[in-house]
Amino acid sequence: MQTDSISETRIGLNTLREQLRQPRSRLKGRQASDDARAEVRALIGEPPTDGHRRDLLIEHLHVLNDHFHGLFERHIVALAAEMRLSVVEVFEVASFYHHFEILKDDEAAPRITVRVCDSLSCSLAGSDSLLRQLQNDLLNKGSGVKVVSVPCLGRCEQAPAAQVGQQAVAQATAETVAERVAQNQTTPNALPNAIRMNAYLQAGGYQLARQVASGEREAESVIQVLESSGLRGLGGAGFPAGRKWRIVRSQPAPRLMAVNIDEGEPGTFKDRTCLEADPHRFLEGVLIAASVVGCEAVYIYLRDEYHEARVLLTQALAELHANPPCTLPRIELRRGAGAYICGEESAMIESIEGKRGEPRLRPPYIAEVGLFGRPTLEHNFETLYWIRELLEQGADSFASHGRHGRQGLRRFSVSGRVKQPGVKLAPAGITLRELVDEYCGGMAEGHKLYAYLPGGASGGILPARLADVPLDFDTLQPHGCFIGSAAVMVLSEHDSARDAALNVMRFFAHESCGQCTPCRVGTDKAAKLMTAEVWDRDTLEDLAQVMGDASICGLGQAAPNPIRCVLQYFPHEVGAA
Repeated sequence: MQTDSISETRIGLNTLREQLRQPRSRLKGRQASDDARAEVRALIGEPPTDGHRRDLLIEHLHVLNDHFHGLFERHIVALAAEMRLSVVEVFEVASFYHHFEILKDDEAAPRITVRVCDSLSCSLAGSDSLLRQLQNDLLNKGSGVKVVSVPCLGRCEQAPAAQVGQQAVAQATAETVAERVAQNQTTPNALPNAIRMNAYLQAGGYQLARQVASGEREAESVIQVLESSGLRGLGGAGFPAGRKWRIVRSQPAPRLMAVNIDEGEPGTFKDRTCLEADPHRFLEGVLIAASVVGCEAVYIYLRDEYHEARVLLTQALAELHANPPCTLPRIELRRGAGAYICGEESAMIESIEGKRGEPRLRPPYIAEVGLFGRPTLEHNFETLYWIRELLEQGADSFASHGRHGRQGLRRFSVSGRVKQPGVKLAPAGITLRELVDEYCGGMAEGHKLYAYLPGGASGGILPARLADVPLDFDTLQPHGCFIGSAAVMVLSEHDSARDAALNVMRFFAHESCGQCTPCRVGTDKAAKLMTAEVWDRDTLEDLAQVMGDASICGLGQAAPNPIRCVLQYFPHEVGAA
């Protein structure tokens, strides 16, 4: 009798387990209406046999956000139902990214959203007054236009920069923005001056990719060129490229590749500029890296502010697939959603997987356990953009450049108080004074050099008396700074180092993912303390120490650099001893 009872219990438990394994007919909580599900399905398509891919959640959110000019609650619920996810899972992802506008069902979506950059270079060019004028001119007309200030748009050389819908407006004025709004010019077009594939092929393009893929050029020889040239990662961290390829290549297959074009660092725009000029040079670098390292799939993560570049890259990928020079890995173009933190490699990987872009704790490192748990080669755009030139000209040619004992070439994104801002290809180790005088036409009229940020928002601030320090990896650390992605922002005697530091600290506070307390609380508290006429030196130094020591990722670790630099080099501006 007892045996029968135990047997029945086991049968009951097994039946329960089987029931739990089966997908529920509906998830708990608010239920999706048939109309909302039909609207969502019309945009993202019918679910495949095995269901919608979880990693495409952000892509689907973009489709809805673009079409409806916002994410209505009913569509979030319907998307959750279509993807067999909980509503809270979809909502927590959507609410993480700045470019998703979450709306109640009875709210009206804006017809057009106008974004005005408030980061340092644009602020120097008058973006604050532009924002106020647009808010006064456009909002009072009741035309369904929303005007907001946003962090860096990646167009610092075109300051002040704005976006009308998805279309960029360079050197924006109230008149040019209002004209775009009136004409409803909100959707970007492909850039007309970019090199198309036929022209790239005629100039010898993709020959190296074909040689590497066929084995005509050995993988080991390619890695040796990278190592001999001294090429380092150009997204900011500066890890040797050849060593990274060796590490990932030694890991078990399948291996993946993730490309970072989420250059959200204020002052940085080199990747966008190069992509807009020659997308196929970048794609050839991608193919060579994938062949050498043995990556079966490539995920390209492009920041959402670069809509024109996305149209261009989509077009270039279509050309590549129509005329492949070799067997192609699977290539997927993924769209960021307005989160600076996703420039951090592990946060980017989380975002590609369709999650909140929160950095991972390490170890394990992504070379071992990266995208979808597989060994992953992660690279910045510019690093891959160099590959063809290095292999054609040789390591010695690249290493022959340089000044003041440094080797190689660097692309500097230069903005601020110079006559000719833009991307400058210059020798590694060039000084700020040389860069401005030889490549930027000197300081802007009526301005004298006062200070500069050598590495974007996080790289610190140096005074003019240190304008002869070589600009390269490892040369600025003794002065409390680093070069990062080589985003150089130049200040004049009409500017204030403390105002620049406050601007970038507000940026960090806005862009902190909030995962760790030192960064989340520290950046916000620091920004408030930095508005005081006289800075509380002891408290700010304490905050800087805690953020630098205890933050999970580079955002919180580097955020104190502007504070420390102002206290050290510009104490007269903040009343510090």
